[in-house]
Amino acid sequence: MMEDTIAAISTPFGEGGIGIVRMSGSLTEKILDEVFVAKKTQKWKERQSHRLYLGHLQKEGKIIDEVLAVIMKEPHSYTGEDVGEVHCHGGLLAVNLALEAVLGAGARLAEPGEFTRRAFLNGRLDLVQSEAIIDIIRSQSSAGLELAVEQLGGSLSEAISNCQKQLLRLMAYFEASIDFPEDEIDTIAYDEMDVILTGVENKIKGLLDGFSQGKIIREGLKTVILGKPNVGKSSLLNALLQEDRAIVTEIPGTTRDVIEETVNLNGILLRIMDTAGIRPTEDLVEKIGIEKTKEVLKKADLALLVLDAGERLTGHDEMVYRLVQGEGIPSLVLINKIDVDKPMLSREEAHRLFGEVEFLEISALKGQGLEALSGKIREMVGLGKVGEGPEPLLTRLRHAQSLKKALEHLQLVRKGLDSGMPVDFLSIDLKEAWESLGSINGTSIEDDVLDTIFSEFCIGK
Repeated sequence: MMEDTIAAISTPFGEGGIGIVRMSGSLTEKILDEVFVAKKTQKWKERQSHRLYLGHLQKEGKIIDEVLAVIMKEPHSYTGEDVGEVHCHGGLLAVNLALEAVLGAGARLAEPGEFTRRAFLNGRLDLVQSEAIIDIIRSQSSAGLELAVEQLGGSLSEAISNCQKQLLRLMAYFEASIDFPEDEIDTIAYDEMDVILTGVENKIKGLLDGFSQGKIIREGLKTVILGKPNVGKSSLLNALLQEDRAIVTEIPGTTRDVIEETVNLNGILLRIMDTAGIRPTEDLVEKIGIEKTKEVLKKADLALLVLDAGERLTGHDEMVYRLVQGEGIPSLVLINKIDVDKPMLSREEAHRLFGEVEFLEISALKGQGLEALSGKIREMVGLGKVGEGPEPLLTRLRHAQSLKKALEHLQLVRKGLDSGMPVDFLSIDLKEAWESLGSINGTSIEDDVLDTIFSEFCIGK
């Protein structure tokens, strides 16, 4: 597969100012010579890498479009191979005809993520950086984009690599002790082994500590809006979205199903779920909606409990609060409708019922208090600026699982050292720990895992 020259459309489908067909492989220059006719032929013959040339794209001798062509010579390219691009006009037909011309000249259609996979296999990127590219493409918030760019720059890769280097030092000593038991080998004192193991263990624990924060930044904060009927839950959703997404009426029980939307709140992605009002009811459809509310609450990262400032607290309010408390997730109590003429609910009354919990006063209808709500959400889930912590943030479950596995093996090594276990036994767990770290950056990875990772990409990347 790596011997083939691959090609794909690298720009989104549809109309646009420009469309790009990208190719990579040993036949790239030959294919460009066949399909591209430069306006200044001598300059094209003497072409330089990474320089654009104006000309015509042709297929079977017929001009398709006026284009720009560029060749990027290996190893100084995205994939580490010869990479070529044809920049044509962005019409759907023009771009597809350009791709057909390139494929007809000897390239084959690339598979999803194949360009980035070649970059990984050719040593241009490690696996963490490869995954960061798809995260950059899919980022929906400034914090998510910032974190992905940081990982592309190698912050997490460096942390993993440093741990591997320390373990490799111990592995070399253990292996030498096994292969040459009677020879004089420079030994590593027990105290030094302990320092190395402790350092790697602490680094892994520090990385794992940041996983929940990194995951929220990458995937979004699953936020449930709940409360009894008609307290303004749908109005709050509409206010956050700045559009009328949910139907708002004075009739209790209007929202019967869970409404899910995504909003970028000051750089943080919220996956908001507006739920049916919770109350005792005989209405079958409303009952189903309430059960769905309870289900989504179990999966939430944050609950926003909405109260009505225009009414006194009731047992229904307390029932909703106890439901949230029972799930043990972070929650914030919002006293809504503070713009009413005669407020009936005060902070003091709410504190008497709910205790010392976080309260915010808002008016979803008027937009009051939403800025404070945004700041409080960031504060509650620990979402400061990316890079402020002592360790890079993990964003993927795959990384966290591999780190946990590595930590388990290191703890077995430590127990073995303390009990005087032979080094040949210790070396097994030490190698397993090293390989678990290697599965993160790609120094030790199975092909089926690679297939899964790169299948996330679009075809042109």
